[in-house]
Amino acid sequence: MVVALGFTPFGQAAANELDKSVAALRAVGGEGQGNTAAGRALQRLAKGGAGTLPALLAGMDGANPFAANYLRGAVEVIAGNTLAKGGELPLVELGEFLLNRSHDAKPRALAFELIRRVDAEAAEQLIPGLLGDPSVDLRREAVARLLGQAEGFLANAGNKPAAVLLYRQALDAARDLDQIKSISGALRELGRKVNLTRHFGFLVDWQMAGPFHNKDRAGFESVFGPEKNADLSASYDGMDGKVKWQGYSTGDEYGMVDFNKPYGDLKEVTGYAQTEFVSSIDRPAELRLGCKNAWKIWLNGELIFGRDEYHRGMRIDQYKLPVQLKKGGNTILVKACQNEQVEDWTVQWQFQLRVCDATGTGIHSGRKMNREVAAQ
Repeated sequence: MVVALGFTPFGQAAANELDKSVAALRAVGGEGQGNTAAGRALQRLAKGGAGTLPALLAGMDGANPFAANYLRGAVEVIAGNTLAKGGELPLVELGEFLLNRSHDAKPRALAFELIRRVDAEAAEQLIPGLLGDPSVDLRREAVARLLGQAEGFLANAGNKPAAVLLYRQALDAARDLDQIKSISGALRELGRKVNLTRHFGFLVDWQMAGPFHNKDRAGFESVFGPEKNADLSASYDGMDGKVKWQGYSTGDEYGMVDFNKPYGDLKEVTGYAQTEFVSSIDRPAELRLGCKNAWKIWLNGELIFGRDEYHRGMRIDQYKLPVQLKKGGNTILVKACQNEQVEDWTVQWQFQLRVCDATGTGIHSGRKMNREVAAQ
């Protein structure tokens, strides 16, 4: 990648040297790949002036995590050295970089932090424009500002209607779980209903098939009937005889799909859950899963990913799986294996799954409106 330097005050030789140094940092990979050359490049860059910062930030676009860390380190060293010597950072260029949403989210958030370090007032004025930003980190700033304003209406004027509207606006923009919980709690205290299932985009209507065995934890690699033929009219040889698909809808606010509900608190078992997601267009998306059991996911018959481990904890968006949805129906199949452990914290045989874009904004299926959406 060649970094465009049209906004830098360098001559061609200096620009070429900067490009070479950025390229060396971008070449860093796992297991120490490129570290020696990157170390030398970092030393050269550290001697540069603040005018190199926009180019280094641009170098983070599309960089792998190892390279991005090196480039971020270069940015922080140069900014720190400049400010320590009483110099100035290129505020306008940093602002232009921030406002250009074609750049990646992480370097844009870093540009905002640099702006705030040198001109907190300017940063404050930029925050309202970040409410719908594709960078979740930047969006968080704008949501936090709305929360403060809503709390101010309640504390100083007792203006509940204004506070409710600001909380609603904040909830619509919020993507971080802690902020969403805080906002929904405040709205409920004010007597307003909140549909978090819809906000997140959890899938709540499923067909289940099981149980199948997971003796000696062999179920993860075993290919049971639903993996060969997921037709909802099919029947399979299960652990205790023939099994068929049966409907299941969860009323859990966070979309928890619990195999223990239809099958009981079983151990050493495998279950399958299937649903159809209707997309209005061909589009990239993410399947975001929370699960503490061993699991696999297929989309339209293609294995997306799996994890053969048990009871390591569970959280919303624990696994983020980029996928490509096709226009129309998309079949999602989830396999969940329960192991032999009997401690209280191993009872759960469950998962939660949502479809969203890269910012975490829920995408809703066009399939008949599910029960949670219809209730809105």
